Amino acid sequence: MNSTDHPEHVPSPTNDMLKYFRYDHLPERLQDVSARFADLAHWIHHALPPGAETTTALRKVLEAKDCAVRAAL
Repeated sequence: MNSTDHPEHVPSPTNDMLKYFRYDHLPERLQDVSARFADLAHWIHHALPPGAETTTALRKVLEAKDCAVRAAL
């Protein structure tokens, strides 16, 4: 494990946010939209060190994902 890995089972602000990127509950046509943001969120989580800026980046991606899913409705 390198310094930017944060195991997903360890409580942290970034781990807590990942739950909002699940998309299996969405209709299939919205899953494709949401999945792209989930991939980015998981990349951010694993590639960047834990901290306030990483959490903010995830929050911004979450906001964008919510807007994109609503746009696809």
